Amino acid sequence: MSRDAATASVTDYFQSGRFQSDLAGLVAYETESQNPDQAGELARYLSDAMVPRLSAMGFVCQIHANPEPKGGPLLTAERHEGADLPTILTYGHGDVIRAQTDQWRAGLHPFRLVEEGDRLYGRGTADNKSQHLINIAALEAVLATRGSLGFNVKVVIEMSEETGSPGLAAFFAAHRDMLKADVLIASDGPRLQPDVPTMFMGSRGGVTFDLVADLRDGAHHSGNWGGLLADPAMILVQALSTITDTRGQIRIPAWRPESLTPAVRAALHDLPIDSTDGPAIDTDWGEESLTPVERAYGWNSFAILAMKSGVPEAPVNAISAHARATCQLRFVVGTDPEDILPALRRHLDAQGFHKVGIVPHDRGFFNATRLAPDHPWVRFVADSLTRSAGQAPHILPNLAGSLPNDCFSDILGLPTVWVPHSYRGCSQHAPDEHVLKPVCRDALRLMAGVFWDLGEGGTPR
Repeated sequence: MSRDAATASVTDYFQSGRFQSDLAGLVAYETESQNPDQAGELARYLSDAMVPRLSAMGFVCQIHANPEPKGGPLLTAERHEGADLPTILTYGHGDVIRAQTDQWRAGLHPFRLVEEGDRLYGRGTADNKSQHLINIAALEAVLATRGSLGFNVKVVIEMSEETGSPGLAAFFAAHRDMLKADVLIASDGPRLQPDVPTMFMGSRGGVTFDLVADLRDGAHHSGNWGGLLADPAMILVQALSTITDTRGQIRIPAWRPESLTPAVRAALHDLPIDSTDGPAIDTDWGEESLTPVERAYGWNSFAILAMKSGVPEAPVNAISAHARATCQLRFVVGTDPEDILPALRRHLDAQGFHKVGIVPHDRGFFNATRLAPDHPWVRFVADSLTRSAGQAPHILPNLAGSLPNDCFSDILGLPTVWVPHSYRGCSQHAPDEHVLKPVCRDALRLMAGVFWDLGEGGTPR
């Protein structure tokens, strides 16, 4: 009965092919939360894949209807070993984005696990089925080795993360007592580098909205009416051009955070940002005074996700009546989320763009969160990962992307530590999504070590 025995057990789980087989079973569930026709599949993932496995480990499981009618069901599970023991909350999501089946390359299919070299292909392999499978399997290895965990565990699996986690905040607010814990330790997102463990303790927030120039009913002949009718596309493009300068530096004062402190800069210093598994970074883009890693993890970024005026696929000689751009601000702690869109309204009005409307998206918001890199729970997990990996992990104050981390930190009041099990080139949210087998094997060992150490005592209280 030892830590080494637990990590050896979970290594054998991978080497024997059982991990791949289990992941194939999860990938086969067509859990597209963006597809209303798959609502039944979302429920089946919980009832048929999650409940039997967790119940066999001594968890008491419940499946809950989402308080938001358009959201998928949620699973809670609890294994309680003692009132004097620490309680860990962990999380995963079983839903995936749309399959995009016709865009996967020959030989691959989103809902069939395909193994090629060091890659395991399939929708949800990276986001998030392999990640919560790894954590569950690591718990199983510790339980089988020690005979108990030595701590209490609560699990939440949601089925609507890919549609913005509708209902999750309301569910957490209604069930605070049921979800009470000492810390969240969960997994999502990518490592900074495939061969080095990563930790992050929050995420950038995100707000998505449309800018709309809606001037009249119907389009009108560009020859007969050109020079007489205002062009909504021109107005919208000019309005958008005032939000940033030519290198993408944000011009709206309220969108420029003051939270890139010396402590945050020190935490980000020397972390890798260049990658061989993604596009080359444009060094002349973004906030000029910041390093690339500070721009990605310590600053705000504005993006235009899509634009439309007229019929781009079949343009005609007409001045359009409408123009629309879907936009997004990713923001860090230190940005007032309540003032993001009002500040934009003030800015547009000051620039003379009164005709440009702002339409927020119903599910287009995540709040920004961050935990101090020297928090006791951060040190505890980092020490465990270092012991297992033989090297210190990369530690990020927050992820560059967005997660519903505010539900855990703001509603449940938990310190949050995320240990991601994917890598940046995994084609997440794209065709040919995959995970790397070496990362999965390594992550199983790391998490078995973390869970073993949690049961040894000496945890922050």
